[in-house]
Amino acid sequence: MKRLFYIAVLWSLPLFASAQYYLRGEIKDESGRTLPNATILQCSSGYLFHSGASGGFGIPAFKEVDTLVFSLDGFQKKKLPVSAAEFATIVLKTGSKKVSKGFKLASLTKDLKREIQQQWFAGDETYASTIENQIISAHQYPSTGLTLNVDRASYSNIRRFLNTKTVVPPDAVRIEEMLNYFNFGYTEPADGKTFEIDAALTQCPWNGANQLLFATIKSKKVPLENLPPSNLVFLIDISGSMDMPNRLPLLKAGFRGLVTNLRDIDSVSIVVYGGTVGIALNTTGGGEKQKILNIIDSLQPGGATPGESGVKLAYSVARNHFIKGGNNRVILATDGDFNVGLRSENDLEELIAAQRESGIYLTCLGVGMGNYKDSKIQTLAQKGNGNFAYIDSYAEAEKVLLTEFLQTLYAIADDVYLNVEFDPAYIKSYRLIGFDNKVGAIRDTAAIVEGGEIGSAFSMMVAFEVVPAHPIADSLAFVQPVKFALQYKLPNHQKLIEQTEKPTFRFMPLAQQQKMYGFACAVIEFGSLLRNSGFVKEGSWNNVLSLATSSVDKNNISQMEFLELVRQAKIIYNKKRKR
Repeated sequence: MKRLFYIAVLWSLPLFASAQYYLRGEIKDESGRTLPNATILQCSSGYLFHSGASGGFGIPAFKEVDTLVFSLDGFQKKKLPVSAAEFATIVLKTGSKKVSKGFKLASLTKDLKREIQQQWFAGDETYASTIENQIISAHQYPSTGLTLNVDRASYSNIRRFLNTKTVVPPDAVRIEEMLNYFNFGYTEPADGKTFEIDAALTQCPWNGANQLLFATIKSKKVPLENLPPSNLVFLIDISGSMDMPNRLPLLKAGFRGLVTNLRDIDSVSIVVYGGTVGIALNTTGGGEKQKILNIIDSLQPGGATPGESGVKLAYSVARNHFIKGGNNRVILATDGDFNVGLRSENDLEELIAAQRESGIYLTCLGVGMGNYKDSKIQTLAQKGNGNFAYIDSYAEAEKVLLTEFLQTLYAIADDVYLNVEFDPAYIKSYRLIGFDNKVGAIRDTAAIVEGGEIGSAFSMMVAFEVVPAHPIADSLAFVQPVKFALQYKLPNHQKLIEQTEKPTFRFMPLAQQQKMYGFACAVIEFGSLLRNSGFVKEGSWNNVLSLATSSVDKNNISQMEFLELVRQAKIIYNKKRKR
């Protein structure tokens, strides 16, 4: 145990060489028993330490009083200032209340007990499996909430499976991420508004008795010249596992595209980890594009994957060049493999969560990953108040890092959360499509919902399948069946802002709606068929193909590609059925 502590200190010696203080103490439980191997997070530096075999600790610090966070499985986490002037005795209380295992909920329905949700799944699902939201009563449970973020990885991962003529694992399908991929019907919100919400009520193509309620949340567009300066740290995995055409070469192409958008007021650093961990490019102004591109082009794969050390160094660089009021962001690019140095996933997640509080965002780019549900990096992106994209082609690299540069790298709002309240007079029952929770999160009664990060000029769609309280024929009048409450914080601000809207609209058949809603229906049914959903018993590949064909924007490359994916899926799954 002492060796682990000394390794942590030695690793950070270069950074702490000028430290003037030393924080000393010991950690005990309520009975006075010392607690070895407790995790200690130093808030000022973001570094993790561990208590020794006797429960003691000694941590170098730049200031006399520093805030430390102490945690250990089975005990309540404790955060407090520790002074170098006196020996500290830290007493951790046993977990008298439920302590989350680190799971986060994608959605949460008020008053819906976890015991009820646990009846939605059988006992043989894997720990990471997601459980499809069920239809619930609007009278009993009128209010439901969900986290809004811009992760789009699921669609890219599905494309990879289908392009290799492989059946998609149901757990790789996340319908909200598939909808997010297409940035439906973006129009800029009115002047002075951060967000605008559009709503529509239409027929349900796979269940004629039900209806679909859509909410489209659009964020304001901030011109590049008006954005604050950026302090970007590219954290690039150059380990041996990245030595494949669909890994490091793709990332290098993507980063080259990103560099073309940099301004003179922006700065870039490059940290790499593989055979060694180090700074490949010291902080360089965005105007020196060729210098940055030369370093990117020179990167070569090899060695192990010391991911934890790479993350620590990247955050250290980001902190050292932190721009107050700027866009401070680490961009982690990897195949998701962290096989050296990582003591536990919780340690790494805790480190990233601490940096989130200091104003450093995390964007994660995944390449060449195997089983999507086993990827650690989406969880890391969520902990870092950031976003996650899966890059499987040069076109996708260009889309994420060049075409959608502002959406990917510039947050216009943090901790974005949407609450939806249904009026039982109009809506009898409903189910939230997508935003499904993991089995572990449902079992973890202390798991919570955390809002997500939304970038500039983004359009996010949320869909509900609803059972109307009255027949469709009686729903032609203008109604207000739902109220939306959007909560968010502006970047670098702690004040919570709430935007409440109760839109007035009426039911319209799908043929009379904007084409984007027909295409969204095709995406939902497509994802539902891939994950073997019990809610699309009337659905079929032919129906998806018909919906997509009649509503596709022929000038939109991504939508045309979706049409081809549906054709591929129809062939693959019809062959599977015949066998």
